[in-house]
Amino acid sequence: MAELSIYDSMTSSKRPFVPMTAGKVGMYVCGMTIYDYCHIGHARIMVAYDVISRWLRQVGYDVNYVRNITDIDDKIINRAAENNEPIDELTERFIKAMHEDEQALGCQLPDKEPRATDYIDNMHQLIQTLVDNDYAYPADNGDVYYAVEKFAGYGKLSGRKLEDMQAGSRVEIESKKNNPFDFVLWKAAKPGEPQWESPWGQGRPGWHIECSAMSNQCLGSTFDIHGGGHDLQFPHHENEIAQSEAANGCEYARNWMHVGFINVDGEKMSKSLGNFFTIREVTAKYHPETVRFFLLSSHYRSQVNFSDSALDEAHNSLSRLYQTIKATEQQSGEIVLTDADITNAYASDAGQAFTNAMNDDFNSAQAISVLFGLARDVNKAIKADDLSAAHQQAMTLKALAQVLNILQQPAQAFLQSVVGDAAADAFSDDRIESLIAERADAKANKNFARADEIRALLKEAGIELEDSRAGTTWRRA
Repeated sequence: MAELSIYDSMTSSKRPFVPMTAGKVGMYVCGMTIYDYCHIGHARIMVAYDVISRWLRQVGYDVNYVRNITDIDDKIINRAAENNEPIDELTERFIKAMHEDEQALGCQLPDKEPRATDYIDNMHQLIQTLVDNDYAYPADNGDVYYAVEKFAGYGKLSGRKLEDMQAGSRVEIESKKNNPFDFVLWKAAKPGEPQWESPWGQGRPGWHIECSAMSNQCLGSTFDIHGGGHDLQFPHHENEIAQSEAANGCEYARNWMHVGFINVDGEKMSKSLGNFFTIREVTAKYHPETVRFFLLSSHYRSQVNFSDSALDEAHNSLSRLYQTIKATEQQSGEIVLTDADITNAYASDAGQAFTNAMNDDFNSAQAISVLFGLARDVNKAIKADDLSAAHQQAMTLKALAQVLNILQQPAQAFLQSVVGDAAADAFSDDRIESLIAERADAKANKNFARADEIRALLKEAGIELEDSRAGTTWRRA
């Protein structure tokens, strides 16, 4: 069995994962800025790191998964002003909505969710250390800036060189900055904005310092994994490294992980382009497990193209797996997993292949292909009337899928679910069952024309009938 390897963005290489403390993993992920409903790009972050933390636990690690909440920021201040709403009410409302979206997508909450406004004192201490060590300087306007030229390793994560950026830059030096790439650690107070007392006067923190302070307090000055979206690699993560390593004198994070972009119909998601979708908009149209399956069907580092056709394909693929489980249960009874069943599943050949895929930088796409291989074996066994083998393979399928948190619902409930615009026009379950009963009577009375008519009527309504020795079942296409 292959050992766990992780692609490290710092070294641009995949390497064996060795935690700082045997058996324990500290993981910090940059979370959401809470001023609106979470979008589909946030969904990818949620699902990717949910599965990463689940797999780390599956292979035996004691995981401390920390994902912060940015609850003070220009966008938050502006949105609260637009809404004529207190900032704390705005952020509480959208934190609640974020948790609802996560629950819908089948994600476990992180072990800790530090909020920036609870760590202001820690930010003061960190900034003061940087000022004392000559890595930061207070400006006469009340702001405090980080001096990027003082940190020799600036650009090492993104592969950018400061001198190259400066040479090609058209950014004019702000009157209070020593260098156009210096970034703000503490912002002087503006009228009507939230503010805190500090050694440099009333103000609020800059965005980058928040994560350095929270990660340091929750996980220590060095920890195992730092994650986030690919868009945060520069400048946010680069600035976190500069702040943290200058203040603490040690490596910040031992492994850097970045989730790839989501494009919509081939273009970057953007409100200005009109292709911006919130999680709740998407899960109103598609089953939340379909959305989760879609996101897991690509490697977390890859760029993903989001479209209705891609989600339709994901739904059909997930339905095929559920149909395999349903067919097995019709023949040999309900699949109920025990801890021993899960252990046996990982000891099987398929379990080894699944483990190798997940240990290869959490390759959920390859792991899902193992599940489809199992589904083919189940269907072959059913066709050969080897129901014992079919049931065992189906148990393995469901057991391995557990760590991805898919295929855990009653199969028939998923296959008969209806969401989105189709719900208003969909046949009710009772009407479908009534028509199936009428069809059975028609067949019994040799009225095959009526039986065919009912099947056609249901098919036109998006209802697929499946006849077997156990009777007739149905699913929504």
